Amino acid sequence: MKTNRFHVGDDAMKTTLTAAAAAMLMMMSTGAHAAGPVVGVSWSNFQEERWKTDEAAIKGELTRLGGSYLSADAGGSPEKQIADVESLLAKGAKVLVILAMDKDAIAPALAKAKARKVPVLAYDRLIEAPEVFYLTFDNREVGRLQASAVLAAKPKGRYVMIKGSPSDPNADFLRAGQQDALAQAVKSGDVKIVAEEYTDGWKPEVAQKNMEQILTRLKGGVDAVVASNDGTAGGVIAALAGRGLQGVPVSGQDADHAALNRVALGTQTVTVWKDSRALGKEAAAAAVQLANGQKVDGAAPWAGGERKVQLQAKFLAPVAVTQANLGVVISAGWAPKAVVCKGVDPARAPAACK
Repeated sequence: MKTNRFHVGDDAMKTTLTAAAAAMLMMMSTGAHAAGPVVGVSWSNFQEERWKTDEAAIKGELTRLGGSYLSADAGGSPEKQIADVESLLAKGAKVLVILAMDKDAIAPALAKAKARKVPVLAYDRLIEAPEVFYLTFDNREVGRLQASAVLAAKPKGRYVMIKGSPSDPNADFLRAGQQDALAQAVKSGDVKIVAEEYTDGWKPEVAQKNMEQILTRLKGGVDAVVASNDGTAGGVIAALAGRGLQGVPVSGQDADHAALNRVALGTQTVTVWKDSRALGKEAAAAAVQLANGQKVDGAAPWAGGERKVQLQAKFLAPVAVTQANLGVVISAGWAPKAVVCKGVDPARAPAACK
């Protein structure tokens, strides 16, 4: 009887081990794996339309890679962003993705991350420190595309430059690219830059106020406006409309839905599309690689910032969108045709809206 009882126990143990092995095989076959790193994302000002698209792409790719997402919104406050980063670190972030509100004010947060040996990815906006990985679109090229499209629409005349936020390095990268495109026309005298202003916080209402003041000062003498993003472009267009000025070429970037509609309507000449779905996906993949101590795929040394600090970087290519190729954003699923073409006169509709 003792022998039989022993054999029964042995069989039960074998059954338990077999079940455990089967469960292990099932986990392997279904792709289950250990949890990936916690990725802390610090947004500077999440209220802008495009960041929601970026976030969805980051979340989607992190889910695919097994990582987890943790975020905070500074609401436009550099001081809050520092506190946000500290909170993300305290909650267990193993890598930080930072869209900096202020490139210099963020320094104390970098020091906290460095002390904890937590890597930092500067997202879309440069943070000029050697330990930071920089991921963005080629913003100088964005500026070239903006100014080139405006120049094609208005080869001669008085130009106003509405720049981005003075605390964002992208503002000057864009301005440098704009100057690249306009240099020859300025040298020949065909184009005269009659005014230029930064836009604090990239706020449309600030851009509108600046443009209104410029129009007052110049008595309406403006032929074209190179605005550095779609928010500032919206402010500029409102200011022009308030003075009854029509047909003035205006640039932008981000391919916001409202801006794409303005392009279709003809009140905005160009928006530069930076597919933030691609940028978000790249950021998630890079964050996981950084957290695992790996080199980011496609990274290369770069020292193009104001202080010429060398760091690792990766740049994606932007696309200029005008009435001529407006369909590209519709076919890519970036914006629905009904939104892009809302209110467009069928008699004057671009091809994408017919």
